[in-house]
Amino acid sequence: MNKTEDIKNLSKQRISAHSHIKGLGLNDDGSISNVSCGLIGQETARQAAGVVVELIKMKKMAGRAILMVGPPGSGKTAIALAISQELGNQIPFCPMVAGEVFSAEVKKTEILMENFRRAIGLRIKEVKEVYEGEVCEITPVEMDNQLGGYGKQIHHVVLGLKTTKGSKSLKLDPSIYENLQKQRVEIGDVIYVEVNSGSLKRLGRSDAYATEFDIEADEYVPIPKGDVYKKKTVIQDITLHDLDSANANPQGGQDVLSMMSQLLKPKKTEITEKLRKEVNKRVNTLLNQGTAELITGVLFIDEVHMLDIECFTFLSKALESEIAPIVILASNRGNCLVRGTDDLIAPHGIPLDFIDRTLIIHTPSYKTTDIYQILKIRAGVEGIEIEEEALQHLATLGAESTLRYAVQLLNPASQLAKAYHNSAINMTILKEVSELFSDAKQSSKILTNDNGYME
Repeated sequence: MNKTEDIKNLSKQRISAHSHIKGLGLNDDGSISNVSCGLIGQETARQAAGVVVELIKMKKMAGRAILMVGPPGSGKTAIALAISQELGNQIPFCPMVAGEVFSAEVKKTEILMENFRRAIGLRIKEVKEVYEGEVCEITPVEMDNQLGGYGKQIHHVVLGLKTTKGSKSLKLDPSIYENLQKQRVEIGDVIYVEVNSGSLKRLGRSDAYATEFDIEADEYVPIPKGDVYKKKTVIQDITLHDLDSANANPQGGQDVLSMMSQLLKPKKTEITEKLRKEVNKRVNTLLNQGTAELITGVLFIDEVHMLDIECFTFLSKALESEIAPIVILASNRGNCLVRGTDDLIAPHGIPLDFIDRTLIIHTPSYKTTDIYQILKIRAGVEGIEIEEEALQHLATLGAESTLRYAVQLLNPASQLAKAYHNSAINMTILKEVSELFSDAKQSSKILTNDNGYME
């Protein structure tokens, strides 16, 4: 039998456009290395983003907006994702594209508000009475259906839990058995069940079942100490949108009418402002009691010039509310028409009164040397071999056209190299691929020469 390390080498991970971004590449003194954490160049923009990260961690950026402007392919989205990496998993980061607000089912402002609430977290600390231990028995007890008909129904489930101090057998509601099946709990898993609510959570696999050759992608946890019944501090991270949705869509019963009403509901429904105010009151109560902590996250809106004048008016009001996240906007437009107006020309397609509320970070175009470094990193991440001369030529192509075009040529060139039984991409292969696939400038030139039509 092969070891786990050998088996893992056979698996392939999906590589996205920004898989190589691991952070802003900040030093301890706040300075920036030219090549660090997957980011190349853009030292000034990265330093500014580093200041933003520190202010977010210090909780001094709530209700503020950052506008990142620059030409296409200048690293605006990459820097925003690097900010997300620097903040870590404890601070909510909600990315969206401005075009998402245009829906036939829901109002534009409603979608913006939903994403606003997704970017605001609530960390709730509660002392709960729980049963915790390693599962040693799961026995569903059936009985005849009281309503008649064929088959039997589960009356209760006997759940056996053990710790280092002892064991206990519990007689639980049949809904607990459904949760056990949903979370795929089996003998040897460590779980806890809340006494009051009956909610169940699987913590992991008992470390007693861990072996050197176990290929399960699972987390092993030690057997709980103490008694099975105990009081435990439970920390739960949720967003305000989760609270809104839970209160807007309460779970129905198991009868036919309840199930039919769930099926007949539309896929997307709006959450009323009255409901959000009630949720905010409950949140404020938890904050005043000291049982919860509000975590202000980040809402990233890409292609912000796609929003119209109504959306910008809503954003201006939302940023001034008591509970508001940090909003990071990105645009690659110059002076253009603000959507929803007939004659309002503004920088980046954003009204001037809204721009006045933002801190602006510029991302200039990459130099040829920076494009060379980016292509080298991308080739390494995707496992593509390319000769030095070909890499230099590809960087020149990227400077003449766009960085995205140069990056997108890597995979087709790699496939062509394999077809020619070459171990690496050379100049001949790269020139052939560049002739097969045109960039945006070449395509627009064809349209210009042919009077706007392609033959």
